[in-house]
Amino acid sequence: MSYEIAVIPGDGIGSEVVECSMPVVEAAANACGVSFETTLYDWGSERYLEKGMMMPDDGLDELREYDAIFLGAVGHPDVPDHVTLRGLRLEITKGFKQHVCKRPTYLFEGVTSPLRNYADGDIDFVVYRQNTEGEYADVGGREYQGFENEVAIQSALYTREGTESIVRAAFAAAAEREGRLTSITKSNAQAHGMVFWDDIVTEVHRDYPEVDVERLLVDAASMDFVRRPEEFDVIVASNLFGDILTDLGAGISGSMGLAPSTNIDPTGEYPSMFEPVHGSAFDIMGEGIANPIGTVLSWELLWDHLDEQAVARALRTAVANQLAETSAPRTPDIGGDSGTEQVANDLRARIE
Repeated sequence: MSYEIAVIPGDGIGSEVVECSMPVVEAAANACGVSFETTLYDWGSERYLEKGMMMPDDGLDELREYDAIFLGAVGHPDVPDHVTLRGLRLEITKGFKQHVCKRPTYLFEGVTSPLRNYADGDIDFVVYRQNTEGEYADVGGREYQGFENEVAIQSALYTREGTESIVRAAFAAAAEREGRLTSITKSNAQAHGMVFWDDIVTEVHRDYPEVDVERLLVDAASMDFVRRPEEFDVIVASNLFGDILTDLGAGISGSMGLAPSTNIDPTGEYPSMFEPVHGSAFDIMGEGIANPIGTVLSWELLWDHLDEQAVARALRTAVANQLAETSAPRTPDIGGDSGTEQVANDLRARIE
């Protein structure tokens, strides 16, 4: 089977890691007899600075027919973050109802966690983050700007469709893994949206009676990510809480440069999107030291989503073997002195 995949390298180190990772992905696909073609889109902050838009008005129509979308990074020091995020990534995730942001956290052999006494596989959980609404809904506004009585209102939005989509996806994952789900809220302080979330967790739990459910407030969960990360299996959280907790998860498992992410339309009506978590990292752009592994692992999740399990396994096995080998090239974020291209070339050689 052949696939058509849209690739948006984006900003900063995004284009660097995407370019270096493509031969690795191609090698894995070739080894497994899978063919695919990519179409590059130069959407991002440079386009915004030139034309005033991160992507064209008909961008979603352009992307609609692809089997999947790959995004490198979004963000630029000369463009406000809310402009870059809303103008590209959120435009796609909301426009294509990509309610499910799945972000796995795994401590690989050969990678040192900043937490003491944790080794290969001791940290192994996946966060299901609501991806299209919640605290990131564009509901609110500002009034009386420039005056002493200036007001800013930002409202969180929770729909039954969006909340049930992510909760149901998390329960299904927990049923396939170790049967444990942790729901993260702040229900004691947010008595409408978060209690609504709690109610939906209770409803969906009836369909998965074999899953044990733990409920934690986000402040306690943040502490427990550090204190007892080995006890988590599947975590479900709102947009903001999931975003923050997954960065913490990347930190305790070694590096943001290792972290992959998905943006999935659970209905399959629209293409889903895959991206590394590390962002555009302009501070190291052009130095050739960005870690490509988060990008490679995001491609692993893409192929897993397309049900090409052999390609996904080839990529993950190459990454796991490289990280476990102390003499293998690794980038500075995980204690090495090699560059992006060296790491990617080594991964490709392992596959070939």
